[in-house]
Amino acid sequence: MVTGHMSSQSNFTLKKVNDSLYFLNDWRLPYPVYQFQTGDVDGDGSEDAMVGVIKSTRFYPEKARRLFIFKQVNGKARALWLGSKLGGILEDFRFVDGKIRALESTTDSLFVVSDYKWDKFGMAFDHFIIKGVDQQTAIKTFSQ
Repeated sequence: MVTGHMSSQSNFTLKKVNDSLYFLNDWRLPYPVYQFQTGDVDGDGSEDAMVGVIKSTRFYPEKARRLFIFKQVNGKARALWLGSKLGGILEDFRFVDGKIRALESTTDSLFVVSDYKWDKFGMAFDHFIIKGVDQQTAIKTFSQ
């Protein structure tokens, strides 16, 4: 299920064709989408789209949750950042106070909630909200 915020003033429209094909405005997303948010990620005063997709990458061949960020240029969606990884294993994200808050699992089966901010080329770690906790505690913290 795709969750997220879509304001009536949004410049972005996410359209589902089927479970593995979506369009963000004119941009074809041939992947399952698990999350969609809008907000000013890079601080330039214009709305950006954050789309969570499930796919493999060249450096991480196992399918996993990834984060793509788009700008709007002349009415068209254009990639700002097509992330292969944040820090840990991405479970979910949301946009909070100009930052991307990520719920992530770790290789030792624990969870963290982290904030990431835009840093010229892409997302950079800002700080941990909570780390080294069980899933239930992490989800509760992430959801606040």
